[in-house]
Amino acid sequence: MQLSDEREIQAAPAVVYAAILDPEVLKACVPGASEVEGTPEEGYTATVTQKVGPVKATFKGQVSMSDMVENEALTITGEGKGGAAGFAKGGARVTLSPTESGGTLLAYDVEAKVGGKLAQLGSRLIDGFAKKMADQFFVNLQEQIEGPAEPEEGAEAAEDGEAGEEKKGWLKRITGRD
Repeated sequence: MQLSDEREIQAAPAVVYAAILDPEVLKACVPGASEVEGTPEEGYTATVTQKVGPVKATFKGQVSMSDMVENEALTITGEGKGGAAGFAKGGARVTLSPTESGGTLLAYDVEAKVGGKLAQLGSRLIDGFAKKMADQFFVNLQEQIEGPAEPEEGAEAAEDGEAGEEKKGWLKRITGRD
C-alpha cells in the first residue's frame, strides 16, 4: 500500500521537525500508542494497540529515523509484531518546505505492508485502514503543533465563555512562550 499527501501547518519548519522527533509528540500522534520511548539517533520503541476489522492486536516494535536533513526532511521507518495477528511494517518520507505565510508545507509518501492474520483481511480493508492511520497521525501532529482547531462561530466554546482563551500548541506548552 502506498499513499502520498500534504498538509500546511502554521509553524516554522524547525518547529515541525523538532515535534516529529519528540517521543511525547509521537505518542500523542500515533493512534492507539500507549508507549513511545527513545531518541532520534538510537531509534524508538513503541507499543500500539489497534483494531483492524475483526482483528485487535497490540504491536510492539521499533521506529527509526534516517536520511535526516535538519528542518527539511526525514524518513520514518517502523516495524511491529502483533503476535498471532501478524506484523506490520512501513515507512514515510516526510519533507518540510517553508510557505509564504510563514508556515510549513509537510508532504509525505507512506508505504505499508502487513502479514499474518491481518494480511488475510483483504487489501481493500488494509489499504483503507493504513490510509486512515497515516492521515490521523498527520492530523494529530498538526493539532499538537498548532493546538486544537478553533470552534466554528456560535459553537459550544463561545457559549461557555471560552472564546477568548488562546489555543496552546506543542511548542507553547513546552516552552511556556506565547
